[in-house]
This record gives sequence, structure tokens and C-alpha cells, in this order.
Amino acid sequence: MAEKTPKVVILCGGRGTRFREETEARPKPMIEIGGRPILWHIMKGYAAHGFTDFVLCLGYRGDMIKRYFLDYEAMASDVTVDLGRGVAEGVTIHRRSDPEPWRVTLVDTGAEAMTGARLLRARRYIDTPAWMMTYGDGLADVDLARLLAFHRRHGRAATVTGVRPASRFGELILRGDAVTRFSEKPQVHEGQVNGGFFVLTQKAFDYLSEDDACSFEREPLERLAADGQLRVFRHEGFWQCMDTYRDWSVLAEIWRKGNAPWAVWEKRKGRVRV
Repeated sequence: MAEKTPKVVILCGGRGTRFREETEARPKPMIEIGGRPILWHIMKGYAAHGFTDFVLCLGYRGDMIKRYFLDYEAMASDVTVDLGRGVAEGVTIHRRSDPEPWRVTLVDTGAEAMTGARLLRARRYIDTPAWMMTYGDGLADVDLARLLAFHRRHGRAATVTGVRPASRFGELILRGDAVTRFSEKPQVHEGQVNGGFFVLTQKAFDYLSEDDACSFEREPLERLAADGQLRVFRHEGFWQCMDTYRDWSVLAEIWRKGNAPWAVWEKRKGRVRV
């Protein structure tokens, strides 16, 4: 019997303090690239590989993300409103295209919680043996089906995607495919850093705490590595986070030119892989 398709958990709750010129008014995942929130781009990427059941961990201005999905169908369609019948009965949606085949669970995980606490608070909605996780501010052309297959082969509790950007991200100290140590304050040795795009099992929850201060990228990942439960999937393709206005400008310009590497859904129309 085939294993159930993993749910996709996206961390959407941080304040984005390094992007304050934009995040004073909205959460970072709602900052737009090409007229669509970066969150939409991330979800389109997962859906292109057949992963369409999402759990969004909300925090700072989470109401805006809720409203986006509650209004999603109407905003993407033409609408007739019969004012005489009232909004409850008098609204007709005229779809301009097929709807996204997404199931989206929006979970309030606390205004001040760090990433580990958010994940644990969303646990009741994460019921698949393996589950995927990423951040609401990074784009890549990771082959997510290969990532999942790699994770299932090694049988450990966690897989992290390793990428090669600047060294300000948590560094993965490796021996082969095994992560032997995780350093959040790196001096690059292997050249691979934490690019997000994780696959985790239910066992990973044992490493988390509901304390607001529990940061997944610190003690939980460090302990997973120390216990031999963390492996790396090496990604040599495109990866770019959106930490600053400059990062946003880079992504927006790539999209404007029409050659966005992360837009894998454009290459996979009519093709679904799990």
C-alpha cells in the first residue's frame, strides 16, 4: 500500500523585521512578486509536484492570510452580486479558469512564537507519516518528488535541502549524506547551508517544544543531527530567499523577464508526480 501523500507545512508567522518597509503593513508571505504573494508562488511549486494539502502556521498579521484564501475564488473570477437576495444567496462566481486543487488549513500558532513552537502547535493537522515543511519567504526549483524519494530511502526523522548561498544561513556539517552537526552561526566548510524545503516524520515532533522560544533551526535541528536523524538533499539549482528589499528586487526582476526558474508549474502543465 502506497504511503499517504505528505502534507505541506509552511511557516508564515514571523515579523520579517529585516523587511520592515513592507512588513509594517502585511506579513512577509503576502509580499507580491509579479502581482501574486510569494506564498502563492511557493504553493504553486509544491502543487506542480502533486503536493496540494497545505497547513499554514500563522502568527503576525495572520488575518490577512486567512482573508486572502477566503476571498481567493472570488478574486480570481468574475462575480455577479444580486443585491436583492443578499450576499449569502445572491453571489454567483464565474470562474475564468480551473480552480487550484488545494486544501488549505490556516492555523493560529501565536503572535510571538518561534518556528519550532509553531510546528508543534500545528501538529493536530499534520497527520501524514511524512510531512514537508518550508518557509514562507524562499523560492527554489527543488525537485520535490526526488526530495521525498531520497527521504524515504534513508529512513531517518528529517531531511533538509542543502543549498549554496551566502554564509549567513545555518551551515550543515556533513559526512557523505549524513548531517553530523548543524551550526546556526556558520563559517562555511562544506559550502552547503540550510535552504529549507524539509521532509520530516512524526518522530521529529519529539524534538520540539511548545515554549515560544523553541526555534526549529537551533536545538531541534542540532539534536536531530547529533542523534544521526538528519540527512541532506543537495540542491545545486536555483534558490533565493527574500530577507530584504534587495532580495525582493532580484526575484521581481527575474519574474518580470519571464524566466523564473521556480515557476515549475509552467513546465509541468498536465503532469503530476507524487
